[in-house]
Amino acid sequence: MFSLYTDAATQPQSGLSAGGILIVHDHHQTQLKVELTATTNHTAEFEVARLGFEHLARLIGDACETTTVLFYTDSQIVSDSLAKKYAKHYQKLVDDLLAAQAPFQLVLTQWVPEKQNQGAHTLANQALHSAEERK
Repeated sequence: MFSLYTDAATQPQSGLSAGGILIVHDHHQTQLKVELTATTNHTAEFEVARLGFEHLARLIGDACETTTVLFYTDSQIVSDSLAKKYAKHYQKLVDDLLAAQAPFQLVLTQWVPEKQNQGAHTLANQALHSAEERK
C-alpha cells in the first residue's frame, strides 16, 4: 500500500503555481517539488494530483495493478469531484485525474485539513518560492 499526498500553491498576482507530492511506502518517503502550468489554485490542485499518480505509476511500474493507494488531498473540490466523477467547470481535469488513477487496483481518496497535509504543503510552497525567484 502506498500513501500519496499532494498540494498546490498559487501566487494569484503572477499566475505562477507549483505543487508538492509526497509518497510514503514502508516508512520511506519520496518528496517531489513541481512547477505547474495551472494559473489558478483549483486547476493547480487537479494538476498536481494527476502528476502525483503519474509519478507513482512510473515508480512502481507493473505493480500498479495490484496496488492500493491512499490518496490524501486538502482540496475539497478535488476530493468531491473524484467521489462524483464530475465537476461542472473542471470535467477535463477530473477525467485526466481519473485516467491517471486507472492503472491502480484501488484508490481511496481522503480529504484532510491543511494541517494534516503539511509535508506536501511545504513542498508546494518551496517550489513556488523557487519559481518566483527565477521569474
